[in-house]
Formats: sequence, C-alpha cells, structure tokens
Amino acid sequence: MAGEHVRLVDPPEWDDLPPSDDQTLWEQAARGDKAAFGELYRRHAEAVWNYAYRLTGSWATAEDLTSNTFLAAWRKLGEMTLVNASARPWLYTVASNLARHEYRRAGRFSRVLSRVPLNDTTRDHAEDVAAQIDADRRLKTVLDAVAKLPKGERQAVELCLLGELPTAEARVSRARSRLRGLLGGMGLEEGR
Repeated sequence: MAGEHVRLVDPPEWDDLPPSDDQTLWEQAARGDKAAFGELYRRHAEAVWNYAYRLTGSWATAEDLTSNTFLAAWRKLGEMTLVNASARPWLYTVASNLARHEYRRAGRFSRVLSRVPLNDTTRDHAEDVAAQIDADRRLKTVLDAVAKLPKGERQAVELCLLGELPTAEARVSRARSRLRGLLGGMGLEEGR
C-alpha cells in the first residue's frame, strides 16, 4: 500500500440509492438504521402534516401530531411489520388516532374550564373600609379648615366645592343671602 492513495468515498445520499419501498426502509430502521428512518420521515412528514392539518385546522396542532406520529412510529418499529409497500396508510391511521385523542383532551379541558367560575376571588373589603376611613378623615380636615374661613368665603366654598353648584348659582345664592339680611334689617319681607 506504500505509495498508493486511498480514496475516501462520501456516504451515498438517499437520493443516489436505488428506490426502496417503505417496507424495506421500515425493516432497516427496526434493525437500528437511523438513516432509513430518516428517509421514511423525509418521504412522509409533509403528507402527514397536511393530513393532520386537514383533521385539526391548526398549524401548531398539525406539527405536534406529525412529531407524535413519527415518535410512535419510532417506538413501534420493532413491533410492527408493514403489510403494504407504503408506510403512509399506517402513519395516517396513527395521526388520525392522535387527532381524536387531542380532540377529546381539548373537549375535557374545555368542559373543566366552563365549570370554573370566571372570578372566583372574593374581594377584600378591608381595603374599602380603610379607604373610606381615610376619606372621612380628609373630609373632616377640609370641613374644619372651611369653618375657619370668613362667612362669605365659607358660603362660596360650601356652595361651589361641597355643594357642587356652578359658580354663577353660588353667587346668586350669596347675593340672596345678603339681600335677605339687608331686607330683614329693614323690616321688609322677601317677595313683596
């Protein structure tokens, strides 16, 4: 071998090999040939995904079903013998069974959710009580401050801010009050 060059050959691609039926690939995969299983996947994954999508109408669920279908195939390699030359009918059957299982699971989940109250938490009234006490304390502080204002300003504050009257109505009310005071002092009654 001295002086001879050893030529390394790249492993053949599956496309370069003569076509093989799925049954042969399945048997090879069952004996541990991962490349044979890879070829089964390459041949059928898109068709299984399309089938799963038509069953479910969901891209994500179709992806999950495709993955689970081939996982089931991998697990069953040694237990299953394909009857036909194609693995596709068996893969479709597995995908269909998985889709039915998923549909039942989603239905059970939906029924459980429908029994759960939307808002099952009870509001803590302690926060409301504390807020009300705080508001009452602030209002008393404001009222004490308003009581210290001169009478005219106090009335304006009471009418506008506390009574929520518009400013114009408050002015009219204050004018009436003064007018009553003036007329009362003169001995005249209002309205005459």
